[in-house]
Amino acid sequence: MEASQPSRFFLEPTQTFQRRYEALRAVFVEAQPLDRVAERFGYRLSALRSMVSRFRTDCRRGITPPFFSPTGGGGLPERAPAQTDPAPNLPKSRTAEG
Repeated sequence: MEASQPSRFFLEPTQTFQRRYEALRAVFVEAQPLDRVAERFGYRLSALRSMVSRFRTDCRRGITPPFFSPTGGGGLPERAPAQTDPAPNLPKSRTAEG
């Protein structure tokens, strides 16, 4: 059975944050060996070891890494209301009408 487009999104991640998430999930949740995970997600073994170590350290410190958003914080950034400047009060033209 060929993987559908939606399932390939999870099985073959292309975005950096998602690929990192899926690799760490495979290590911590699925208990897959590091060498297999590194090969599966295209990481060097040393890079994956470093990523795993940083993730453990962050978890101990209570820091949750942002996997899908480079803005951090885990959620969507707060959106400030649009600022609109009033039109400047320009002096009326002194040219004679008409």
